[in-house]
Amino acid sequence: MLVRDAMSTVVLTIGPDHTLRQAAALMSARRIGAAVVLDPDAGGLGILTERDVLNSVGLGQSPDAERAHAHTTTDVVFATPSWTLEEAARAMTHGGFRHLIVLDEGAPIGIVSVRDIIRCWTPAPQPVNRDRSHIGSIPSQAKL
Repeated sequence: MLVRDAMSTVVLTIGPDHTLRQAAALMSARRIGAAVVLDPDAGGLGILTERDVLNSVGLGQSPDAERAHAHTTTDVVFATPSWTLEEAARAMTHGGFRHLIVLDEGAPIGIVSVRDIIRCWTPAPQPVNRDRSHIGSIPSQAKL
């Protein structure tokens, strides 16, 4: 299976001056984990992920003051629509990231995520067994 078969073609693009709060709100509303950051003046292209936002907040930085460009990964590995999912998974594993921007003739046409790949490799979901009779609680005196 190819990247074109798994990728999302709805690409959220934001400008470098978006605040992290604005970026997070847009990603949250679309239930996605990454945005493509485009700088029309400089011609740059990068990616901002939910992990980037979380790391910034974890360092005590204000999501209202911090701008996307300060947290955007610009050393990006790009995929093409004709890559196999194995190639995409290998690139993600090697680079330690979860999203790849998919380019066609230099323009972003999609994003493929680890979740997209797993969805393609996993059979259709089976009904969930809701029987919880086998589940117990941890005794209050248990040491964790």
